[in-house]
Amino acid sequence: MQKSFEIVDEQAMEAMGARVGEALGWRGVVYLTGDLGAGKTTFSRGLIRGLGHQGAVKSPTFTLVEPYELSGHRIFHFDLYRLVDPEELEFLGIRDYFAPDSLCLIEWAEKGKGVLPSPDLTITIAPQGAGRNLQVQGSSDHGAAVLHKLL
Repeated sequence: MQKSFEIVDEQAMEAMGARVGEALGWRGVVYLTGDLGAGKTTFSRGLIRGLGHQGAVKSPTFTLVEPYELSGHRIFHFDLYRLVDPEELEFLGIRDYFAPDSLCLIEWAEKGKGVLPSPDLTITIAPQGAGRNLQVQGSSDHGAAVLHKLL
């Protein structure tokens, strides 16, 4: 199941992130795909702020993961762009992050292939005119339920 959304600007991208986070119930696995500068971190910022985070939301390009604990929810924002080998994720204790009650946002998930769990949602972000196009694909029962909430 897949749905397309037109995003006109950065504010709309952040609002969409918050909307998706709420539809997910702040749990699950989300792969964020798109070229550098497509808006993956902007989307993540909106989702994380949608749960009430007031501070900066930076791309975890060098740390690989940034944790957020908000209102009893745990969000882990991954950026695997600099990952050389998927096995490096084992040294991070990657499996511990994917608890049933946590939400994991993963940029550049293809670099963790074979180690990462399957996503509930895959969100592909691409430029479209002055804005962005989001292709949201549900890959699990939870992901399909989220898409129905977003319609």
